[in-house]
Amino acid sequence: MTDKFLQGRRAIVTGSTSGIGHGVAEALAAAGADVVLNSFTDTEADHRQAADLGAKHGVTVTYIKADMSKADECRALIEKAGGCDILVNNAGIQHVAKIEDFPVEKWNAILAINLSSAFHTTAAALPGMYAKGWGRVINIASAHGLTASPFKGAYVAAKHGVVGFTKVTALEAAGKGITANAICPGYVLTPLVEAQIPDQMKTHNMDRETVIREVMLERQPSRQFATTEEIGGTAVFLCSDAAAQITGTTISVDGGWTAL
Repeated sequence: MTDKFLQGRRAIVTGSTSGIGHGVAEALAAAGADVVLNSFTDTEADHRQAADLGAKHGVTVTYIKADMSKADECRALIEKAGGCDILVNNAGIQHVAKIEDFPVEKWNAILAINLSSAFHTTAAALPGMYAKGWGRVINIASAHGLTASPFKGAYVAAKHGVVGFTKVTALEAAGKGITANAICPGYVLTPLVEAQIPDQMKTHNMDRETVIREVMLERQPSRQFATTEEIGGTAVFLCSDAAAQITGTTISVDGGWTAL
């Protein structure tokens, strides 16, 4: 792979102003792709972030607002961007509760944003990919797309659904120059996770390193967080010629979690 091998390609990354989504967007921009950032807000900071990322890597980066809980906005995102060569479905939310206590509105929101949005964006993006004879659909699933944890019913259901939908997309697009794969991260050190560490330290009366290793990463055998850069690097690899025959599968970046 050359450093800028994605030059001339357009990538859309949903939920990409922070965390995993931003890490993937940065990696794609560094590889030469023009990138569309997305979130549900529309502030000066959002557009400035896009401009700064574009200037950093010498590519065009724009910001388009779209609420991933709304089908019409998911599809409009693809249209407003002018289609894409690379679609990364990353947007997601979480809520933790027992099944009998799980709020219906939270269930519906998680399924809409974490699963249905991927259907709507993919449906809107595929015709353009078919016309070009090249495309990459990358769905950010989770270790919870392959296994389960208690109290995360909606999230686990949605991420399992993402994995299944990825396989269907791959089969329908097979032989047309388009691949579809799901990246399944374990715990990733994002700003959201970083913010949880001090509370966990107080709750368990442990220092930072101990609470990370023994509490937060209990199920991750490496006892190390994955990084947004590692997820981004995996996405870039899936866009390369070397990955042209990798389709319909999951790639776990989880420190051995799903090997247990």
